[in-house]
Amino acid sequence: MKKTYSFLFIILCNITFAQNSILQSGPMVGYCEMKEAVIWLQTKKNASVKIEYFTIDKPSEVFFSDNYTTTKDVGFTYHIVLDKLQPGEKYKYNVFIDNKKQVLPYETSFSSKKLWQWREDAPDFTVAFGSCNYVNEPEVDRPGKGYGSDHEIFGAIANKNPDIMIWGGDNMYLREVDWDSKTGIYYRNTHSRSIKEIQPLLAKTQNFAIWDDHDFGNNDSDRSFYNKYVTQKAFRDFWANKMYGSDSSQTEGTYSTFSWGDAQFFMLDDRFFRSPNDRITGDHTMLGAIQFNWLIDALSASTASFKVIVIGGQVLNSIGDSENYGHYPEEKAKLLKELLDNKIKGVIFLTGDRHYAELAKMDRENTYPLYDWTVSPFTSGVAKERETNPLKVQGSTFFKHNFGLISFSGNKENRQMKLTLFDKDGVELWNKVILKKELE
Repeated sequence: MKKTYSFLFIILCNITFAQNSILQSGPMVGYCEMKEAVIWLQTKKNASVKIEYFTIDKPSEVFFSDNYTTTKDVGFTYHIVLDKLQPGEKYKYNVFIDNKKQVLPYETSFSSKKLWQWREDAPDFTVAFGSCNYVNEPEVDRPGKGYGSDHEIFGAIANKNPDIMIWGGDNMYLREVDWDSKTGIYYRNTHSRSIKEIQPLLAKTQNFAIWDDHDFGNNDSDRSFYNKYVTQKAFRDFWANKMYGSDSSQTEGTYSTFSWGDAQFFMLDDRFFRSPNDRITGDHTMLGAIQFNWLIDALSASTASFKVIVIGGQVLNSIGDSENYGHYPEEKAKLLKELLDNKIKGVIFLTGDRHYAELAKMDRENTYPLYDWTVSPFTSGVAKERETNPLKVQGSTFFKHNFGLISFSGNKENRQMKLTLFDKDGVELWNKVILKKELE
């Protein structure tokens, strides 16, 4: 009897593998609104794909997306729009490839945005955040010990059940073998996206992303990078943000915005328009004029209690160390002045890149202080301990693999955001509560 059970188990495993073998990576939940959501996935070859979905309260009322076909020119990726949603519902979903239901060993779910305005207090929700994910490939990596490790951190993040996951740049690392060609660029995106540790997090949490130099091009790259339109296309193919840029054709930059509850997130592009550090003449910019003006317009128009600006490098640090905003003092000063002159409330910065974590605080006269929370790295090499930020909050600096959670909670009068830093195993390292009234 035991042999029979073992034989059946092997058959079932082989069937499951055969069904899933065409699925390269994903599914990944992208943006979710009241009436529509996006599920991203990637296959290994041309295939027909569709999504079945239903609410947990009415599992017998099943909806299907249209059928689509993945193609090689976009790395066999597809963004499947689900357009039969109702606000404030939790949905389960299933992936069908070539009309076969894929058997996945983790939860596949998402929630539509709640209609709470004019009805009740903003809902409580949690956002996970971090940056710098290196996936080793010894054949093309630099000689020596692998730069990436501790990929189980993504399981620890998934176990926290965040509503949203924000990838803060260097979400994968282009290598010398990659950035000169579309083939290499799409290969590296595929290689990093396909690791098993990341799949459960992608499948049940809204995922949004910005890029930094290693997603964009080579180390410390700027607007002169010759393949930036190719990496930009790959970024759009592999992520599912709501928008990319603000020009009519959306061909310049990857910046975007989205909202959830009473928070609005401004996802900035610190590479596409960035001037070379060593250029003496001309403009000296990180964001570029179009993106800068879009940001100030969007912040000024926002009614959100919390306005979270997500950007690759540190903003408030007054020392021009590494790739932070200190290298662009005129534009940085202009940004801080625009926040004051336009009386923009509720701003906090989320940053990555530095390969360590810390909170910076800048006190300002006659207005609220600004905070800059750096969370890095997920799996990449950890920086050597050093003192480089005079604005850091004592006790907030950690040199180890880490991720952050931002919990928005409380009624209208007592709304707050709690920043909590965790290690790779999900053990709490540090926390800080910031009240809404402190940012007004």
